[in-house]
Amino acid sequence: MPTFLRLYEDILSSGADAMRLPALPRMVFIVHGAATIGEQTFADGDAWAGEGAATLTPGPQGVAAWRFEVAADGAAAGAIGGVSRLKLSATLETLPQGELLLRGDSVAFPPGGCAYLHRHQGPGIRCLLEGGIRIDTHGRSTSYGPGGAWFESGPDGVFAQGATDRATRFVRVMVLPRALIGKSSIEYLNESDKAKPKSQSYKIFADLPIALQAA
Repeated sequence: MPTFLRLYEDILSSGADAMRLPALPRMVFIVHGAATIGEQTFADGDAWAGEGAATLTPGPQGVAAWRFEVAADGAAAGAIGGVSRLKLSATLETLPQGELLLRGDSVAFPPGGCAYLHRHQGPGIRCLLEGGIRIDTHGRSTSYGPGGAWFESGPDGVFAQGATDRATRFVRVMVLPRALIGKSSIEYLNESDKAKPKSQSYKIFADLPIALQAA
């Protein structure tokens, strides 16, 4: 049975009923507004991660959130309540073997910053929060603006170029080997790039061990 990583955008107005989330490995990133998940309140730029069932209750100004979830085809029904839009769904064909973790983080570039040709040790979805970015992979270049989402398989080489005139930041969720808890997943493919100064910076929201294992 295939396994998917999906990204939803959830919009809940103030006073709306809580959104009920079934038990799945997930991270919820608050893009704007505020929400209570469990008994904790999260605001702009905060993130929550977990595997169990949860509820997302909008704050007094409502909330816009990005919800990243790992699910098998035919898994339990999605969120109940609120307005949700599926931004991107990807089949995870390159899951690492063995025990896994769900990593949620953000990557920031100064104006003109780039990530040299590289790969990661697991697949993931990215979504641009601010700025602009060009992704070069498989011989093609694709540019994204804020709200744009893309998938990276992990093993395939990628070069990322941030906007030249403004800072760039994206949020991502990857499924990685559990041995990488607290460690970088990136591998540069050109020997000459390994010693160069790197312009990107990272903020880890969650390294969540999950029960999922590659088939």
